[in-house]
Amino acid sequence: MRSLFWRILASFWLAIALVAGLSILLGHMLNQDAWILSRHPGLNTLAAEWTQTYETQGEEAAQDILEQRKRQYHIDVQVLNETGDPVVRGTFPRRAAAFEARQNNDDRRLPWRRLTDEITSEKTGDTYLFIYRIPHPELDAWHRESLLWPLSALGIALVVLTLFSLLVTFSITRPLSRLRGAVHDLGQTTYQQNSLAKLANRRDEFGVLATDFNRMGARLQSLIGSQRQLLRDVSHELRSPLARLRIALALAERANPQEREKLWPRLTRECDRLEALISEILVLARVDADNASAEEVDLNALLATLQKDAQLSSPEQTVSLQAEPQLNLKGWPTMIERAVDNLLRNAQRFNPSDQPIDLQAARQGERIVISVRDHGPGVQTEHLSQLGEPFYRAPGQTAAGHGLGLAIAKRAAERHGGTLTLANHPQGGFVASLELPLVPGVVVQP
Repeated sequence: MRSLFWRILASFWLAIALVAGLSILLGHMLNQDAWILSRHPGLNTLAAEWTQTYETQGEEAAQDILEQRKRQYHIDVQVLNETGDPVVRGTFPRRAAAFEARQNNDDRRLPWRRLTDEITSEKTGDTYLFIYRIPHPELDAWHRESLLWPLSALGIALVVLTLFSLLVTFSITRPLSRLRGAVHDLGQTTYQQNSLAKLANRRDEFGVLATDFNRMGARLQSLIGSQRQLLRDVSHELRSPLARLRIALALAERANPQEREKLWPRLTRECDRLEALISEILVLARVDADNASAEEVDLNALLATLQKDAQLSSPEQTVSLQAEPQLNLKGWPTMIERAVDNLLRNAQRFNPSDQPIDLQAARQGERIVISVRDHGPGVQTEHLSQLGEPFYRAPGQTAAGHGLGLAIAKRAAERHGGTLTLANHPQGGFVASLELPLVPGVVVQP
C-alpha cells in the first residue's frame, strides 16, 4: 500500500533529480562554443575589431590587439586567411601545435579550450579564420564570475521546488479540506455517507482515514436516528399507561371507599405495565451503551440456564434444546442472554401449549447460529421487514407486549457484529435466528 511517506520522499527526490538535471543541461548549454564566443568579454568583439584594424591600420596594429587581449585575458589567438596561411604572427606559443598533435587534439587532455570563429570583411570580402586557445582556469574563472550561471541555477531550483511543494501541499490539504467538510456536516447532522467515497478509494493513509470516518459517520447517524426514533416511540408508548393512570386516579378521587377499593388492582396493574415498559426501554438503551470488554462465553451453559428459566416461567410449555457440544465465542454474555431470553418469551406468547418450542444452536463456519422456533400463526410476509424495530408490533397480535423484545435481540446481534433473521418456518410457525461471529465486530447499519 502506498503511503504519504513514500509519496513525499519520491516527490523530493524527483525534484532534486530535476534540479540537478536542469542544472547540468544549463551548464552544458553555457559551455557551448557559440555561447562563449558571444559572451566572453575577450572574444565577443575581437574578430570584428581585429578585421577593421587590420584593413585600416595594417599588420602591426592588428598584432598589437592580439597581444593586448593575451595580456588581459590570457587568450592566445591565431588568424588564418582563406588558404590557411597565418595573416599575422599571432600569440600562439611555438610548440603549441606540436603539443596538440601529440595529444591527438583531445580537448579533455589539453590544458586549454580550443575555439574557432570565422568572419568575412564587408569592405574587402576576405574571410578570416580565428583560432582561440583559452586556458581552462581562465574559462572556469569567467564562468564563476558571471552572474548568469548562479542566478539561473537558483532560478531553476526555486521554480522546480515551488512546483513540487505546491503539488505535495495540494495532495495533503485537499483531502484534509474534504475531511473538515465532512466533520462539519456530521456536526450539523447533514453528513452524506458517499461524500468521502472518492477519498476512501485512495490507497494511502487518507484513504484509510476516510474509510474509518465513513464507518464512524454511518454509525453515529444510525445511533442518532435510532435514539430520535426511540424518543418518539417512548413518548408515544408512555402516553397510554399514563392516561389510564390519570383516569383511574380521577375516578378514585370521586368514588366512595368501596368503589375505591375496586380501583386499586387496576392502578397496580397499570403501574406494573409502566414499570415493565420502562425496564425494557432501559435494557434497549444499555445494549448500545455497554462498553465492557468482550469475554469468553460458554453458550451451552447459558442456553441450558435459559431453557430452565423459560420452563419455570411458563410450565405449560416445553422448550426443547438441541445444541452442539463445546459452543464458545467471544462476546458479552449479558447481551446474548437478554437476546435469547427475549426470543424465547416472544415464542411463548404465540406457541400453543401442546407444541414444544425448539431452541437450537450450531456452528456454521466462523459463526454460531442460535434459532428459536414456535408453532404459532407466524407473521404476514409484508410485515417481516419491520419486525425488530422498537415498539413495532405486527397487526392482529393480541398477546401482551410492547414490541421491544425483538428490538433488544436485534441490537445485541449488531453489537456482536452479527444479525437477527426473522422468518416464517416452511412447516408452520415463526423462527428467529441469531447469528453471532466467533470474534465480535461492529456492523454499521446504513
